[in-house]
Amino acid sequence: MLFLLLLSLLLASPVLYLILNSLVPRLLGPQNLKERYSASWSLVTGGSSGIGKELARKLLSQGLNVVIIARDEPIFEEALKELKKEFPKQQIRSVKANLSDSSGSWMQDVKAATQDIDVQVIFNNAGFIVTGFFEQHSVETHLANFHCNLTANIHLTHYLYSRLISKGLQGCIVFTSSSAGFIPNPFAAMYGCTKSGLSELAASLAVEGKARGVDVHAVHPSPVNSRFTAGGGNDVKVHKMNMFDMAYKMATGPEELPNQIFAAVGRSPVMIDLGGTSVGMRLAVHFLGYNLMTYGFALAAPFLPDYKNNVNKQKSS
Repeated sequence: MLFLLLLSLLLASPVLYLILNSLVPRLLGPQNLKERYSASWSLVTGGSSGIGKELARKLLSQGLNVVIIARDEPIFEEALKELKKEFPKQQIRSVKANLSDSSGSWMQDVKAATQDIDVQVIFNNAGFIVTGFFEQHSVETHLANFHCNLTANIHLTHYLYSRLISKGLQGCIVFTSSSAGFIPNPFAAMYGCTKSGLSELAASLAVEGKARGVDVHAVHPSPVNSRFTAGGGNDVKVHKMNMFDMAYKMATGPEELPNQIFAAVGRSPVMIDLGGTSVGMRLAVHFLGYNLMTYGFALAAPFLPDYKNNVNKQKSS
């Protein structure tokens, strides 16, 4: 009897996943995070363009003030002017920071910008990708990618999460991760590594924080049209990727994501898989298993266009 029960749960788990991940948020619709957490302030990293900018716009539209963190570049100034003009009643604070800086010295500016406010809604969104064979880029380039995508989130999350817990405030911390985090990532090894770590951080912190009023999620979007595939404003060479070209033929605009994310926060399981690509990858891993999938990738690699395109390329910066 116990065996049949366990077997039934095993067979039903994909259906339960689809219900909790996709159906429930769609039926309930987007929610106002200002009201849900009785919040006044939010924070978004990578808010100069793409998903980050649209998240900031959505938060402002709900009446939340926003701290936006991004690289010091003209596009950030343009985004700030645009959002301030669109939402004149809301406060927008900006922090210019290079999240690839391993020292974390930029955190002093973050602390200065947030010391007099309670930031309860946090979107750790910033990140970029380095493509090509692992040896084609310097270790410094890989580590810059590692720090921006992963360790910067540790700096920010430890500071902001600790403040929420110490003050007994409700809130949410949402990481923009990727379905790259749960499949092998040939030709983008560091990206897959960091996104896997980010999702694991979210999963572990969610267990600690849920009962204390802090919802933690990792969002895994399907392909989104943004400057992400061009390095996201970072000084890195992004090699042409055939797999990207195929996937991005079905990409959506970043403006479509906030409503989907806001519908899922605090309602869905910790991992929020958005779009057919991410849901399909999750189910593929479920049925095939990670180890078998990885072995299959390794055997098939020499026949993949991206392998052939990159195998003879020289090392770049």
